[in-house]
Amino acid sequence: MSQAVAQGVIAAFRGTVTCAYVPGVAPALTVQGIAAAPPHERIILTFRGECAPALPERLQDAIVTTLDARQFRIESPAGQWLISARALHVHRDIGAVFFRAIRPRRVPLRKRLFWAGVLVLARSGPGLRLLRRLRG
Repeated sequence: MSQAVAQGVIAAFRGTVTCAYVPGVAPALTVQGIAAAPPHERIILTFRGECAPALPERLQDAIVTTLDARQFRIESPAGQWLISARALHVHRDIGAVFFRAIRPRRVPLRKRLFWAGVLVLARSGPGLRLLRRLRG
């Protein structure tokens, strides 16, 4: 974890935040929701390591801060919880921003006409039989 993040806000959520425990060799707590700041992407935090306190399944408007390299705090109007973890993984879903920047390629006219013809044939019984015969 970098020094810049070492004593600050890791994530601020708006709305409903879900909390789930993942059992296993290295127990984990997963906290996910929508970021409070633009571009309002989905953020998933996974705390790995020591056992965390019992959190409710849902929180509202939670803020996750780091106290030191292994101590974290989750605050919401419902309460405050301290979490000890060996590691924290932060995932941001940037899909919406990515697809806004990279526009999809326009489908060529010949391909659009081909599929339109296939759909017209598939609407009728004789056309459907023809398609089945052509398919083999």
